[in-house]
Amino acid sequence: MKTGGQLIVDALEANGTDRIFCVPGESYLAVLDALHDSKIRTIVCRQEGGAAMMADCQGRLTGKPGICFVTRGPGATNASAGIHIAMQDSIPVILFIGQVASHAKEREAFQEVDYKRFFGDIAKWVVEIDDAARIPEFVTRAFAVATSGRPGPVVISLPEDMLTSLVEAPAALPHTPVETRPGETELAALEKQLGKAKRPFVILGGTRWNEEAVARMRTIAEAWSLPVGCSFRRQMLFDHLHPNYAGDVGIGINPKLATAIKQADLVLLIGGRMGEMPSSDYTLLKSPYPDQTLVHVHADAGELGRVYRPTLAINASPLAFVEAFAKRKPAGTPSWADETAKAHAAYLDWSTPPESGPGPVQMGPIMNYLEKVLPDDAILTNGAGNYATWVHRFHRFRRFATQGAPTSGSMGYGTPAAVAAKALHPDRTVIAFAGDGCFLMNGQEFATAVQYDLPIIVIVVNNGIYGTIRMHQERDYPGRVVATDLKNPDFAALARAYGGHGETVEKTADFAPAFERARASGKPAIVEIRLDPEAITPTRTMTQIRDKA
Repeated sequence: MKTGGQLIVDALEANGTDRIFCVPGESYLAVLDALHDSKIRTIVCRQEGGAAMMADCQGRLTGKPGICFVTRGPGATNASAGIHIAMQDSIPVILFIGQVASHAKEREAFQEVDYKRFFGDIAKWVVEIDDAARIPEFVTRAFAVATSGRPGPVVISLPEDMLTSLVEAPAALPHTPVETRPGETELAALEKQLGKAKRPFVILGGTRWNEEAVARMRTIAEAWSLPVGCSFRRQMLFDHLHPNYAGDVGIGINPKLATAIKQADLVLLIGGRMGEMPSSDYTLLKSPYPDQTLVHVHADAGELGRVYRPTLAINASPLAFVEAFAKRKPAGTPSWADETAKAHAAYLDWSTPPESGPGPVQMGPIMNYLEKVLPDDAILTNGAGNYATWVHRFHRFRRFATQGAPTSGSMGYGTPAAVAAKALHPDRTVIAFAGDGCFLMNGQEFATAVQYDLPIIVIVVNNGIYGTIRMHQERDYPGRVVATDLKNPDFAALARAYGGHGETVEKTADFAPAFERARASGKPAIVEIRLDPEAITPTRTMTQIRDKA
């Protein structure tokens, strides 16, 4: 006989869980008690949104479900931000929520929420477990649902009395991974399409990749001389210094790259959905009928033909597809090899930071410095804001599992994601980029980094405004500024108050020594860059945007 709480922990262990992220609550005390006797590492966080984002980053970097526990009501609603990120990013996450006791349901009891209704549109599956004896069944199924097809978040509601009930139940078994492989007919059809093409282009995206799959994709690109772009915030899928890399297919795309994709006669889209951001509002690939011949490879049949009608649909995971297609070679040297070389040269030119800009701090030289000192396996995380342009455009990602950034454009992600990344890879350099507005949405998770001795470095780009919104405001309503000014704390002092290391950068030359002191401190650190709000983009100032409007 075991309690529901013990059965939850047993099922997690059976499915290979080694850590969870949580904010404790009385609604799932029985689970917390069972964790006391387990080998699972429990990382307690400061806010449920941060905890869910940590679970997302764990799932993002490993391909295995990140696990999060929160309490009912406000705990669950706080966590919803992380669940929305996981859904739009196709990341495997399992969120467990303590629920009101069974006898109190449907009475609007203390902190009661109907989670099937609340999470229904932003989770892949939502379930409430009423019978503790079925816990092994439901938890194993949750792992299967979260990882199969198009991965995504699962939400499991746990009534408090169910967790304390004593029942007999079968021992939990691990879920069985489901792989979706391409058929020979589809592979032959793709080979034929490539044989007819004059200007092909490959776009990599989505999830269900691993380091081996990325290496095989590189082999395919080399064999076929294919130009390769990475979808928005999926840049870790191809080495940016490889001669076949053509650039980031995301927000603020290189105009030369956009032209190359529009003029391509064949687009091979592997793993991605090519949503609003990477498609430049559905202009690179027109919906529902692209101008280009579209070959779409995706693990979920429901995504094939959902937004774009493909000429050839291949229902396969990226991992299985590249494993199969890597065995096929072209008959000779492809005719487009010179165009691939030109695309890479255009990328290198586009990704070279400017040396000058308004104000005493220049982000271009700072990015150049980081490119020189960061190891190839450094993990960079960020949330959303104009500051992220400096990372996405000018950092050259070299390896898989080095990027943690939400395609949903959610602010507040970078700091909690960095905590999770450092817990997962304690020997690797982990850098979180954040704007001043972005950092203060989940900046309290810096305390979690201090508590668990996880020496992340958070680079806070402080321009005293909600930069992206101000930029849009000046573009659409020039001179009519409202609700975008911020009065911020001293971020370096805040880091020290938490028990970490703090630095302030007020001119470009200050950054390198400040960064080295932060790294040498061995503590979680914040390096605050005080950036002139005029330096709103790498190429245009705020005044230029206003004057043009």
